[in-house]
Amino acid sequence: MLSRLSMIVIAYFVYRFRYRILNVLLGQQWIRKSAVRLTMKIPGLRQKFMSQIMFSPRTETTNNA
Repeated sequence: MLSRLSMIVIAYFVYRFRYRILNVLLGQQWIRKSAVRLTMKIPGLRQKFMSQIMFSPRTETTNNA
């Protein structure tokens, strides 16, 4: 009973502070690199990222001077 209650409390705090936890974790360079490497191994995500990077329409700035 106590372990179930503690798991619920931990899950609540992880959910509540999820963005702070992600910022701390991804602030570490080796964790960030590992996350990028792992996500680039997933074919669907890799294709989506690469298509957005390579083929996104570019907005050109004009010099009105």
